[in-house]
Amino acid sequence: VLYNEFKSAMNQHVVVHDVLPVTPEAVSPEALGDDTVVDYVYEPDRTQVLDKLIPRYLAVQLWRALLESAAAEQGARMTAMDAASNNARDLADALTLQYNRARQATITRDLMDIVGGAEALSGT
Repeated sequence: VLYNEFKSAMNQHVVVHDVLPVTPEAVSPEALGDDTVVDYVYEPDRTQVLDKLIPRYLAVQLWRALLESAAAEQGARMTAMDAASNNARDLADALTLQYNRARQATITRDLMDIVGGAEALSGT
């Protein structure tokens, strides 16, 4: 199964997980964090237990992959939208500054025209 593994909202990884066959290492006591060894008795026999267990195991592993991928997608979307919001805010700030400078330049030019006209009238 190939899916995106959710690590955090900022971190997702593509993972390839071999679902079948189940390796003995994956279910060993060391991998499970348990150091006790138990010899299980299966009732009914192993084949019947595995016939019921394997389809459920596959369904759970596929469901887990779907949930991990969905969480990773939402994390990636949140990160992308946060970056887009920050970029939009920066652009709005830059455009506001540019607008204010243009407005101030227009006001200064208009004042210079008024002062120049007043001086021309007072000089005659």
